[in-house]
Amino acid sequence: MKITTSLFQAYIKCPTKCWLKFTGEPATGNAYADWVNTKNESYRTAAIERMRSEFPQEEWAVAPAQESLTTSLWRLGFDVFVATSQNLETRLDAVERVPPEGRGKSTRFIPIRFVYTNKLNKDDKLPLAFDASVLSEMLRREVSVGKIIHGDNHATLNVKTPTMLAEVRKRLDKIAALLSNSTPPDLILNRNCAECEFQARCKQKAIEKDDLSLLSNMKEKERKQFNTEGTFTVTQLSYTFRPRRRPKRLRDKQEKYHHALKALAIREKKIHIVGAPELKIDGTPIYLDVESLPDRDFYYLIGVRMKTGDAIVQHSFWADDIEDERRAWTDFLGLLSVVKKPVLVHYGSFETTFLRRLSERYGEPQEESGAANAIKTAVNLVTVIFAHVYFPSYSNGLKDVAGYLGFVWSEPKPSGLSAICWRHAWETTGSLDLKSRLLKYNAEDCLALETVAAALLRLGPVGLEHEQRGDPDHAVVHTELLPQKTMWPRFSSPILEFEQINKAARWSYQRDRVYVRSSKRIRKMTSRVCPARKHKINKRITCPDQPLCPRCGRRGFRHFDLTTLILHDLFFGSTSMKKWVVEYRFHFHWCRACRIRFGLPNAFWPGTKFGRRPGTKFGKNLIAYVVYQAIELYIPQCTITRSLARLFGYHFSATSQVHLFKVGAAEFYAETRRQIVDRIVRGSLVHVDETKANIRGKTACVWVFTNLHEVAYLYSDSRDSETARTTLAAFNGVLVSDFYSGYDSLACAQQKCLLHLVRDLNAEILSYPYDEELKLIIMSFARLLKEAVATVDRFGLKKHFLHKHLKSVDRFYDQMEGADIKSEAALKCKQRFEKNREKLFTFLDYDGVPWNNNNAEHAIKAFAALRDVMEGSSTQKGTEDYLILLSVCQTCKYSGVDFLDFLRSGEKDIQAFAENQPNHRRAKAGQPF
Repeated sequence: MKITTSLFQAYIKCPTKCWLKFTGEPATGNAYADWVNTKNESYRTAAIERMRSEFPQEEWAVAPAQESLTTSLWRLGFDVFVATSQNLETRLDAVERVPPEGRGKSTRFIPIRFVYTNKLNKDDKLPLAFDASVLSEMLRREVSVGKIIHGDNHATLNVKTPTMLAEVRKRLDKIAALLSNSTPPDLILNRNCAECEFQARCKQKAIEKDDLSLLSNMKEKERKQFNTEGTFTVTQLSYTFRPRRRPKRLRDKQEKYHHALKALAIREKKIHIVGAPELKIDGTPIYLDVESLPDRDFYYLIGVRMKTGDAIVQHSFWADDIEDERRAWTDFLGLLSVVKKPVLVHYGSFETTFLRRLSERYGEPQEESGAANAIKTAVNLVTVIFAHVYFPSYSNGLKDVAGYLGFVWSEPKPSGLSAICWRHAWETTGSLDLKSRLLKYNAEDCLALETVAAALLRLGPVGLEHEQRGDPDHAVVHTELLPQKTMWPRFSSPILEFEQINKAARWSYQRDRVYVRSSKRIRKMTSRVCPARKHKINKRITCPDQPLCPRCGRRGFRHFDLTTLILHDLFFGSTSMKKWVVEYRFHFHWCRACRIRFGLPNAFWPGTKFGRRPGTKFGKNLIAYVVYQAIELYIPQCTITRSLARLFGYHFSATSQVHLFKVGAAEFYAETRRQIVDRIVRGSLVHVDETKANIRGKTACVWVFTNLHEVAYLYSDSRDSETARTTLAAFNGVLVSDFYSGYDSLACAQQKCLLHLVRDLNAEILSYPYDEELKLIIMSFARLLKEAVATVDRFGLKKHFLHKHLKSVDRFYDQMEGADIKSEAALKCKQRFEKNREKLFTFLDYDGVPWNNNNAEHAIKAFAALRDVMEGSSTQKGTEDYLILLSVCQTCKYSGVDFLDFLRSGEKDIQAFAENQPNHRRAKAGQPF
């Protein structure tokens, strides 16, 4: 089994292509693939002849023997065959021999490849790296650079091949595993199929298997996810679609693309519509299609189809060469300027790029002119179709969509790649037949574009009120009208008797209308009326006057009437809890200076205005119990509401009352969170982390700032580091964080989480198991960190004991700096260590600074659990209330304080409460604190 350049290049494009070439599968034919091979060979031949003419004959050789590479005196060798003992072989286009530059130096060899394209990508550089790898192994010396001569101007690109050797070895390992297997790899269609000689064969196989890769919009990651869920075919996928009502909060958002709905459209051979796609053409539609040579960024044909009076006119603006492109663009703008209110209609982003580039290249039309407005308001039909209109075709390409609508091109299997071949052939021959062929193909694309636009106009804005609208020539399904598929679907039948029989079989119908007649027990249960539970008053208290204003201390004016309020609360015993109702009688007072009313007994929650019944309010113990369940126990509000109704007889309306409890508690403890943030900023250590939050479909961010005793959660609209910079502006200690670059702008000492780094390095080792240079760096770091962690475990986070490891750190960096690293992965690893040198080992210079960010990550888990309960239903204000209470809850945990006890105490300062906790007396319900 030999791995050749041809197999290596094939594997870069597709593993299946590599397998087929290796097994000798006959090609099924592809005009573009044949043209590319011919073009490459002719370019290679011409380039070799050009280079020969530049050197004397004695300085170059053709097909020199492999054994003579080190002993020959030629400067250039062409068509050089090289093979190694590891079954690797290549035929290099050319090899340049560079004589030694001094005594003790060896001859250098530079592999050369010829590529006809003007633009190069990674797929063009990897084969050169493969050539260099094979040549280096044969010569037993390093080949440090290679050359690619490419394009019309024979430009030369120097490529540092050592940086790509790790990628080459990785591909070689995969190729060896592939070719050693007796079965072919899984067939997966990809974007390279259009230019592959096995295209027809693979497409047919994929259709026979009904493979998911037929859906061109599906990414590899999504396809693998479907495979893990047991879905492997388009038909299987079609049965997974479930119509859902779109929430009001998401109506202004971009509709999600449903691969399952695309599969359903293909299976049922019907157009499926989601939402209300609407194509607006307010003016004269001009259907635009452009042909180009992407390799040169040269737009040689601008096709325009428009209606003039009662006639349809096709305009074709042709450019013979690059210099002629400006004239074609100017003529195109001239046409737009004479049309009344032109509206450009095109298909895909290609024309969008064309309009932008040529406007930049040759100047935009005059501001506010018809041409300028047409370019700014050009209509892209793909944006109308995407995620809204699902045609029963494997892709949303113009050829597939227009083909389904009945349009037929005169050319068999037309494509943009075919047009590229015709244009190159015309430039060589000047054939009028080829030019007319291109003009006709472009005109048919414009006509196909008009066909698709007409179909979208017939579909129109669709909704439940437009049930009868659609395309009369094609079956159309509106997903809003599809039945909601549930575990127990609604029974429907054209036979009225079946409907009545099904209704009579319902559980509630039978229990209320049938079983009640046959069972005395059920009749007794259904006739029983649950009496409203009366609230027994457990205690009556008459409060003494409190005439002094709590703000200014002045004596207020007493209200004449005696106020009576019922306090609904809970009584906490040592091992029990019960409902507790207290009647309070007291006088309100009024302060003229502060203009406030005061005198409410301290047992009531400050500022509460809860309860439907006049004079009814709730106590601190009840609200504390509700907040404790919602925040620390992560119980949903609807569950708390049912629990209060069943256990204590508090029948609240839905969850609104519990929500108001949460809002009132958040307002009360807002000052407590400010105290927490102030203590964190004044401290010497801060852990920081961030995570996503879902605010009714909108992605936001929650930041956590913590030390060893306090935790604060802050809300932000985005992950921008402005929140961290603002919060920690006055912080002068050590910041412990992950490797998010936003933290780098903070002006304080920083310690990066080494546990994050260890996980990343471990992933690198698994990705490049044969990279010895990478392994050497990581192993050295692992030994260094292991010794430091052992010291921490023995003596704690004390710099007196940790300071000794600084010498090991310097030694680690010196060894890494002196190493001759060539592996790309190892170089990246080295650069990461060097970039973060001042932030990786800060914990060795300070007392009490951890080497990981576990404190913040542990705090993030608390919000993640609460986020699962909210499920994106909370508003921004509701989320901020949750964060205030969660900050108090987690700070209580970090400080060794019971969260429920703190809530019941009425205190706001957690630190003061913790210090007095041993002497704290449990407050009884209905008594002042």
